[in-house]
Amino acid sequence: MSVTAKDVQDLTDISRFKLEPDGSLKRATTTFRSFIEKGGQFAPEKGRYHLYVSLACPWATRALIVRQLKGLQEFIGVTVVSPRLGKDGWPFGDVDKFPGAEPDPILGAKHIKDVYLRALPEYANRFSVPVLWDKKLETIVNNESSEIIRMFNSAFNDQLPENFASIDIYPEPLRAEIDEVNDWVYHTVNDGVYKSGFAGTQAAYEASVIPLFDSLDRLEKMLEGKAYLIGNQLTEADVRLFVTIIRFDPVYFGHFKCNVRNIRDGYPAIHLWLRKLYWNNPAFKDTCNFDHIKVHYYWSHVNINPTRIVPVGPVPNIHPL
Repeated sequence: MSVTAKDVQDLTDISRFKLEPDGSLKRATTTFRSFIEKGGQFAPEKGRYHLYVSLACPWATRALIVRQLKGLQEFIGVTVVSPRLGKDGWPFGDVDKFPGAEPDPILGAKHIKDVYLRALPEYANRFSVPVLWDKKLETIVNNESSEIIRMFNSAFNDQLPENFASIDIYPEPLRAEIDEVNDWVYHTVNDGVYKSGFAGTQAAYEASVIPLFDSLDRLEKMLEGKAYLIGNQLTEADVRLFVTIIRFDPVYFGHFKCNVRNIRDGYPAIHLWLRKLYWNNPAFKDTCNFDHIKVHYYWSHVNINPTRIVPVGPVPNIHPL
């Protein structure tokens, strides 16, 4: 499929977010910020909510991982969109029949933007995933992944069997440390790869890629001899970091020019942490789809990769333990 100049402009408008005058990336804030909570507008009811995700998107994958960790599969349904982000945004599987993409069973929407406009017809922000939809009130509860995973962690505990209710990835004694780590990891790593990849100037790129690798060096020291980042237990800090690191070698290293070092050769402690989570915990492995990941980034970001050629490597996508 050939790519026209208009295609490049349309997809640049979707995928590049907003660049500041100095060429640095500015990420838009999310709009829907309600919570599932007892006594509130959105009560924790089994089967009431539905999650729209892309398997390519790290933010959406956060929500998928915690949904599975907490045993919420029968409480919250999921629909997966195609990884090929087109001029109309994320398409559902009946619009783009990519393997693993599904049609929208709730609204019959053709693109994620239709879900947003159903909830708020005047909506004019980015049509991002994940989207947590309320089937009862027919509106969006929340589209901020960091808040969705907090809801999933605790909102349904009273209705879950003990083996799932007892799982707490945001335990009270560790919250201050989790919040502190999440903050610098988000700005320099989770979003740092995007700020590097979408930078519009050399100076903006270097201003992001250097702190990115400084933080990876810091994380390497934190994980030496440890299975988890904080408190010798799985926390949301691990979940939030994992979704970036699992994409690093297949996508960010080349596509986003984050090529000072890769994970598999440059960071032995991070690499071991990554593989232990992936191979030992189904919530991490089951929610990872390398085909969706690679096709999304290399196909959708035509301002970075106008040929839409998807690299064959790295081989393997992830090393065994």
